[in-house]
Amino acid sequence: MSKSIKVALAGAGAFGIKHLDAIANIDGVEVVSLVGRERGKTEAIAQKYKIPHVATDLAESLAKPEIDAVILCTPTQMHAAQGIACLKAGKHVQIEIPLADSLADAEAVVVLQKQTGKVAMCGHTRRFNPSHQYIHKKIAAGDFALQQMDVQTYFFRRTNMNALGQPRSWTDHLLWHHAAHTVDLFAYQSGGEIVAANALQGPIHPTLGIAMDMSIQLKSSTGAICTLSLSFNNDGPLGTFFRYIGDTGTYIARYDDLVDGKEEKIDVSHVDVSLNGIELQDREFFAAIREGREPNASVAQVLPCYRVLDRLEKQLR
Repeated sequence: MSKSIKVALAGAGAFGIKHLDAIANIDGVEVVSLVGRERGKTEAIAQKYKIPHVATDLAESLAKPEIDAVILCTPTQMHAAQGIACLKAGKHVQIEIPLADSLADAEAVVVLQKQTGKVAMCGHTRRFNPSHQYIHKKIAAGDFALQQMDVQTYFFRRTNMNALGQPRSWTDHLLWHHAAHTVDLFAYQSGGEIVAANALQGPIHPTLGIAMDMSIQLKSSTGAICTLSLSFNNDGPLGTFFRYIGDTGTYIARYDDLVDGKEEKIDVSHVDVSLNGIELQDREFFAAIREGREPNASVAQVLPCYRVLDRLEKQLR
């Protein structure tokens, strides 16, 4: 594919804007359609990013023959159905994390991807953050063997707000969304299969209907272990912090930044062509389309993560 890749982006919220900013740095890619729930807000964002077409229904964008690929930044509950719609329309698709909020739906997307042969990728961004890539390359080179990951995923979200502090129309989930990042990353970094998984959750919020605190333990077939703490109640630093404990050192990753166990900064500027994990994720999606290959974090590659989440959900019930 030598021509420009024409993209529709669905979901003009906080994460959709991250993708628009990332794509602006990638040559040969053009966002030509923006789909959002509220037309006025969507039109304002489209004008800012010079996107010529606006819709409030994804089907309208999928009907446009010039569109090659779709990026879905919509509510979790819509991901699988919309991903399937994109594949049926003959479009490549990147589905923001999580792929689905049930194992059956995740499996349905993988089955259809295999039938269509289209590129279908899930936004497991931690695979692409330079901080985590740095660790992955050390592991691959045999310079670092992972013994333990200690992970904290903390937010202060007692009302239904997005990453920009704006009200949103859907409810987030600690297990199917936030834990998905770490479950997949732990398997990816350990190089093994998750053979044990346990979970506990705190009280269910009376309004949001979800657990606001959760604790997860994992073990890899390599022997490495992972402890993950998640909270929407944390009144402090927000985000996810990964401590890697290995045989030759300790590293702490905070999104795209990395320090050692003594909090001394590690230069990751040489790891990839950008310091922005979202941009690197998008670059992989478009490169896979051009090269006709399976991307890193393809829907098939991340499916084992959703099998583990399904096991944990059944425990919590």
